[in-house]
Amino acid sequence: MDLRSELLKSIWYGFTALDLEKSGKVSKSQLKVLSHNLCTVLSIPHDPVALEEHFRDDDDGPVSSQGYMPYLNKYILDKVVEGSFIKESVDELCWTLTAKKNYQTDKNSSTVLPERDAFQLWCLFNFLSEDKYPLVMVPDEVEYLLKKVCMALSIEFNCVELEDFFSQDSVQQTGITVWVFLEMMNSGKITRGIDKSIISMAIEEAYREIVGDVLKEGYLWKKGQLRRNWKERWFTLRPSSLCYYTGEDRKDCQGDISLDGNCCVEVLPDRDGKRCMFCLKTLSKTYEMSASDTRQRQEWTTAIQTAIRLHVEGKKSLHKDLKLKRREQREQRERRQQSKEEELQRLRALQEERERKLVELELLKEAQKQAQALLQQDEQKRRQQHEQLQQALEVQLKEAEEARVSMQAEMVVKEEEAEKQRKRIKELEEMQKRLEEALQQEIKARLDEESHRNAQAGLLAEEEDKMRALMNLQEEQEEYILKTQREKQELKQEMEVKSQALEEAQRQLEEVRANRHRVDQDVVAAQRKLRLASTNVKHWNVQMNRLMRPIGPGEKRPSLGSSFSAFQIPTQRDPGLRLRKRSDSENQDEESKENVHDRAGCDLEKRHSHASNGDMDIP
Repeated sequence: MDLRSELLKSIWYGFTALDLEKSGKVSKSQLKVLSHNLCTVLSIPHDPVALEEHFRDDDDGPVSSQGYMPYLNKYILDKVVEGSFIKESVDELCWTLTAKKNYQTDKNSSTVLPERDAFQLWCLFNFLSEDKYPLVMVPDEVEYLLKKVCMALSIEFNCVELEDFFSQDSVQQTGITVWVFLEMMNSGKITRGIDKSIISMAIEEAYREIVGDVLKEGYLWKKGQLRRNWKERWFTLRPSSLCYYTGEDRKDCQGDISLDGNCCVEVLPDRDGKRCMFCLKTLSKTYEMSASDTRQRQEWTTAIQTAIRLHVEGKKSLHKDLKLKRREQREQRERRQQSKEEELQRLRALQEERERKLVELELLKEAQKQAQALLQQDEQKRRQQHEQLQQALEVQLKEAEEARVSMQAEMVVKEEEAEKQRKRIKELEEMQKRLEEALQQEIKARLDEESHRNAQAGLLAEEEDKMRALMNLQEEQEEYILKTQREKQELKQEMEVKSQALEEAQRQLEEVRANRHRVDQDVVAAQRKLRLASTNVKHWNVQMNRLMRPIGPGEKRPSLGSSFSAFQIPTQRDPGLRLRKRSDSENQDEESKENVHDRAGCDLEKRHSHASNGDMDIP
């Protein structure tokens, strides 16, 4: 049963409460108020101007042209979003409308249930009622609901007092309405001698279990996630979640555990001073809990496993599923009952047919006796006729014996003539056989001659084909020999060219090696000259530094040795000194250039050596 069907059941009561004349028609003003209230409790945004337009007095609006049911589906129920409203508010609105008209009770009676209990029983009735209008509940569902209430009251359900009520034909065929059910509950037949507060608690428990989809409620000890201490919490289990509160009033929610296919429940051994422990594992956390006894732990683990199974199967309510199963069982039971009745009717028909056939059998026996008497009379007549016929046949047999003797004599004569004819025919057959054999031999000889000729012609044709193939093969062989000779000549020329290239590469390699040897000698000589020049430059620099030192007044010139006794100290402005400096710088430039040329020569030699190595690779 989907959400739309549940809402329609409650709205149906509100509509019938406005139908005072029970004609199926309600004034537009009342329907407008009902629609406005439904939009409010269902949290559907509505435009008052559009609402006035839909329910205007003329006959052009959608309500007038189509009726209220299509309008309700299109403008209200199609816009309902599950989870955006509280269904209990819708039920309270419809209960308020229908209770004013249909639920009239004596307030002073001690057995009359309070308004809240009647409302919850009305909701339970709607949940368990059949999906056809007017809404009724079959006796099996009434008994199921009463057993739930009695179980919550901790009393045994005794249907002896209600047996007469359930056995009525009208109840068995059509079921009972909600007002008959509430009247039965107010009569006190079931709750006689029980306090009203206890009855209210039992009805509240049944209401929360069936309508509120609460699989189980109760106190459990829970281990904290952060502080790891144990606290007693009130737990409420539904098919999609497990919530826990600080108390039974469920006002302060401490947490909500979402259940899905990845969750599992496990029994834990006793520890930390706690007994009857179990845990609920999710993908992110593990919740440890402790029940009061083993029975409670078993009930809680079974209920949690049931909730996980319902979520995996995509079912939102356990009791909706159980209701469908009970309905299927009733339908199967009705089908079995119907099949039994059909079987009984068939057996009765077979019994009647059997009795009718027994009567027919008696009549047949009587007719058989009469037929036997007639048969005996006919048998006597047949015997007399048979004796007369036998006498006539004996006379005819004698006449036939005489005719047979005469016929045998004639047959002997005819047999002799036939023997002569057979001999003549046999001779003719032998002659025909010899002629056929001669003809077959002649035909075979001609066929052999023809086959020999065909074989000779085939051999000649085969010989010609082989001769042509041999000629073609000879021509191909000659062409191949010519081609091979040409390829051999080309290969020989190519080898000569490659050998010449190899000799040229070897000659170039020898030249490069000689050049490299000469360059190495030049480099050694240049290095020797460079070392000598650098030594001379250092020596002259020392001498120049000594000569360029200024001489003070009265200072004596130091003697520079015998080789430099006549040497005069040049001044900075002496053109000879400038010329010598210029020549020294030019010598240094030439030496640096020679070094550069030497390095370039080495690089060139390396490149030549690489080139020669590359030429050597030529095959």
